[in-house]
Amino acid sequence: MANKRSLTRDSGDLLGRIGTQKTTREYRNKEEIYSQGDAADAMFCVESGHVKLTAASERGKKAVLAILGTGDFFGENCLLRDSRRTTTATALQHSTIACVKKATLSRIMHREAAFSNLLVFDLLSRMARMQEDFTDQLLSSSERRLARLLLRLSHFERSSGIDTAMLHVSQETLAEMVGTTRSRVSHFMNRFREMGLISYNGSLQVHRALRTFLLHE
Repeated sequence: MANKRSLTRDSGDLLGRIGTQKTTREYRNKEEIYSQGDAADAMFCVESGHVKLTAASERGKKAVLAILGTGDFFGENCLLRDSRRTTTATALQHSTIACVKKATLSRIMHREAAFSNLLVFDLLSRMARMQEDFTDQLLSSSERRLARLLLRLSHFERSSGIDTAMLHVSQETLAEMVGTTRSRVSHFMNRFREMGLISYNGSLQVHRALRTFLLHE
């Protein structure tokens, strides 16, 4: 099976094959891309920036399900007949998002088996990450869950030559995803900073060395 790095390169190839059949739009920080309950008529890909996926109950309780970065696809449920969005997608910072309409996506999938295979692999990879997150939520401490989340958002596995990644995500959002309070996240972040694993210089910088925390905890 292909590894994550090859999937990242192929994600660019997929957008390249779509070419002018896609549209690209800039989104402001906190601007919604689509809302829960909307008709699902397109698939999206993050070209730059970050996107937050949230879900809300009928009583208004909200949960952060994922934070996506460059190369990540979302909105694939448009391939289901008469489907509606089960999440709300929101830009976390100034972001560039590619959009492929359902009809265009269906034509490409029928025409190119390689495209379909890679899209299926992307979906399976996301399911595997969700299972890891669920297991982590049950078995790991909040501090360990935070470290894993920061590393995932940094995408170090996609860029082997980069040792520091800059993130634009609030402690409130991190707390929602980890399943703890903002004060606890602040406490853990201060500890990571004292250990030299992250830095604050007007924005959050995560160092690849944070992986050592997971290895030794």
